[in-house]
Amino acid sequence: MKVDLSKYSILCGCGTTHEMKTCMVAIESGAMKKLGEYMKLYGFTGRCCAVYDKTTYRITEGMHPACQQEIVLDPEGLHADEKSTAYVLSILEPDIEIMIAVGAGTIHDITRYCAHERGVDFVSCPTGASVDGFCSTVCSMTWYGYKKTMPAVAPVMVVADTDIFSNAPVELVRSGIGDILAKFTALADWRIAHIVTGEYLCETIYGIVDEALQSVANGIDDILTGSPKAYEDVMYALVMSGVAMQMIGNSRPASGCEHHISHMIEMRTPALEVEYVAMHGEKTGVGSVIGARVYHELARIDDITPFLVPYKPVDPEYIQEIFGDGLKDAITEENENDVLAKVDNKVFAEKWPEVKKVIAGIPQADEIYSMLEKLGAKKDLSDIGIGEDKMDIVIKASPIVRNRLTLMRMRRLFNFY
Repeated sequence: MKVDLSKYSILCGCGTTHEMKTCMVAIESGAMKKLGEYMKLYGFTGRCCAVYDKTTYRITEGMHPACQQEIVLDPEGLHADEKSTAYVLSILEPDIEIMIAVGAGTIHDITRYCAHERGVDFVSCPTGASVDGFCSTVCSMTWYGYKKTMPAVAPVMVVADTDIFSNAPVELVRSGIGDILAKFTALADWRIAHIVTGEYLCETIYGIVDEALQSVANGIDDILTGSPKAYEDVMYALVMSGVAMQMIGNSRPASGCEHHISHMIEMRTPALEVEYVAMHGEKTGVGSVIGARVYHELARIDDITPFLVPYKPVDPEYIQEIFGDGLKDAITEENENDVLAKVDNKVFAEKWPEVKKVIAGIPQADEIYSMLEKLGAKKDLSDIGIGEDKMDIVIKASPIVRNRLTLMRMRRLFNFY
């Protein structure tokens, strides 16, 4: 399939003119061999550098785009962080005008960040349907140990070869589906913040993500058969989630409480004692199960008024206890202008019936768990290297890793927090 994204560069019904840097998406068999043709067609003919890791370099052999420079990174211990980006920038030739990412999420975040730093165009070639950031304007980086969203650059085009990503290790598509199912709680958090505080919400963008979510949730059986069409649908959903982020200019439509759980784990937070590394989408999938369970438990309350307490800033001693010396300063800075302080308890209580309706639209935790289980995907904390005895820490501490209003963060206003 080919998608012309120019139709999204419009004056929207929300009153905002959304701008799309990405002009075209191609998700089809043999797409990698057509990359040069597509770039020429759309006028991207400058000097190119393609960035791979050793694995993606090997699996795309015979299909490599004609480039003036190739950078092949060692996948062992590779992270999107200050070290990998500094290395790529140090060897990137000064006259490069286009950077091409050939890989999955980590390669994309490294490349798009470096393209942003150099002020050059960026082309996305996903080799696995693993994450939803291929088309985004931001990148998820671990910066000196702290997980944060960094400014980057959106791709001018996305070219995804079905022959490559549908034959990638099955763990990659499981991760991608986890990242899409995470939108159940991410979209709910966005809607709830809009209801309670009037935070900006664009129904067009919301609808793009919701449509992508429903298509994947309804197509799990086809994924199990290995249908290339089903794999294309997952890749399309991941790309469109990134399109939504590009349209709004941040990750709000695709990232809520479940991503904060993932970020907390990715920071190697001392209090969690993480046993091994899981993929991003695996962690967000598990995070959505946790979020759904917590939210449906809250929705059992008919009137929250008796349970609400005045706002208090995050306790510095708690930050120290959970995040330790290495992360406490970054966490403290993130929470200096706490979005939770904008929540009026009276309004929150008045709007609670509307909030409950939003929660009712989230599948029960057991339903999301079953979807992941059916795929053989990670579905609980123990699957992603965290002891189940850490659940209370995850629920209580994860909201403060990112200063974004979620219902999980609003739990601090309840007397049972």
